[in-house]
Formats: sequence, structure tokens, C-alpha cells
Amino acid sequence: MPLINILLFVATIITTTLAGAMMEGVTDPFSLEGIISGLPFSITLLSILLFHEFGHYFASKRNNVTATLPYFIPAPTFIGTFGAFIKMKSPIIDRKSLLEIGAAGPIAGFLVAVPALYYGLSTSEVLESVGGAGIHLGDSIIMMILTSLIHPNIADGYDIYLSSIAFAGWIGLLVTSLNLIPIGQLDGGHIAYALFGKKHDSIAKWAFLPMIPLGYYSINWILWAILILVFIKLKHPPVVDEDAPLNVFQKWLGYISIAIFILTFIPIPFS
Repeated sequence: MPLINILLFVATIITTTLAGAMMEGVTDPFSLEGIISGLPFSITLLSILLFHEFGHYFASKRNNVTATLPYFIPAPTFIGTFGAFIKMKSPIIDRKSLLEIGAAGPIAGFLVAVPALYYGLSTSEVLESVGGAGIHLGDSIIMMILTSLIHPNIADGYDIYLSSIAFAGWIGLLVTSLNLIPIGQLDGGHIAYALFGKKHDSIAKWAFLPMIPLGYYSINWILWAILILVFIKLKHPPVVDEDAPLNVFQKWLGYISIAIFILTFIPIPFS
């Protein structure tokens, strides 16, 4: 494994552990107590990201596409990271390979994030709401389903205060949904292009437009829209073989990915 990948991963373990310790209200996040209290958040979040990126990596291997190992991005943010990515070092030849590589990451990450969120919710407390305190996290369909299973009778005036593991699971699902937006070279863009070909251009435009009004309610949509326009772009580049048909397995991977996007989408993530 290249040294840079190892160093970035170790640095991200440190920053996410410190972030987890601060969430737990530890006075000294660098102390042994801080490290122990911060590890559950770090391990949960990094597991979701690892499965996501290695989903892409092994799908690339399966389709004879050369890809790097994951690069993790440590950051001095409240979650300690800007995520992770892999780099493709050879072209993706056809839509079949594009779909498998695009879908493998979100599906793998989803399969880790859901049980993490379920367990985290089971250890989260239901407490009386404190007006104006903290950040309110939005609900996705999967979040509402899991909440109704674990805490079915939350009285008016009470809220769930997420444990660090639950919050890591929530972040993991948010990252999954953002990556599955069918735009450009996001995972969702790969999947939409593989399923619908050149119709992807229209799909991407319609997927981008709601970000502007949603930005009125949650500023993160404006930031995400700017990142897309500057770095990701709306259009998806063509593959070498546009005409290779998808088989049933690949189509189902695409449909499952669309279902995951619907289940994990959060209209107003933070408020």
C-alpha cells in the first residue's frame, strides 16, 4: 500500500477520533478518556467510508479498470473528514463497467450505515426538547423507518439526541445520498448514464435545479451546487463503447441504487 494512503488514513483516524471526543463533551480530547470516547464515532464513520470506497475498488478490479486504493481526507471539521475517494487510472470501457463501479460503492456503504444507524438509535436517548439548542438533523425515509421501529412513541416536546454511533450512521447515509444524485461524475451520474445513456444530460439538469430552492432552507445545498458546477460538472463524459447492453444483474444494481437514493435523501439535512 502506498505510504501516502496510509498516512492520510492514520491522520483521518486521528481527526475523526478527536471529533468524536468533542461530540461526547470530553474536556481534553487528546487524553486517554477522549480517545476512548471518540473511537466509536471514528470507527463507525470510517467503516462506512471504507466499505464505500472498496466497493468501487473491487468493482473496478472485476471490470479490469485500474484504480488506486482509497485516499482519505482528514479535516478540522465537526466530523473530522471531508470523506474519501479513489482515482481511476485507466478508462472505463462500457456502460456495464460504469454501472457496476458506480453502484458498488453506495450499496456497500449503505449496507454498513443502516445497521450502524439502527444500533446507534437503540443507544440514543429521548429527552425533552430544548428550544434553539444544537443542530436539528433532517430525516430521510430510512431514518423515519428505523426511528419508528426503535422509538415508536415519542411524545410531543421530546426529541432523539443521537449517540455518536447513530450520528456517524446518519452522516454515512447523507454521504450516500449526495453521491447518488444523478449528476456528472458522482456515483449517481455514473449509474444514470449507464442506465439511460445520453438522456443523462436532461436528468442531470432536472436533478440540479431543486438545489437552488432547497438552499433557502439549508445552506449546504448551495455549497454542494457550487462544488458540482466548479469541480464535478453536470455532464457525464462518454464511455468508449456506448452500445454494450446491460444485463439483468447490472440493471438491478441500478434500480437498487435508485431505491437507496430515495430512501436516504434528506431535503433539509441541517437546520
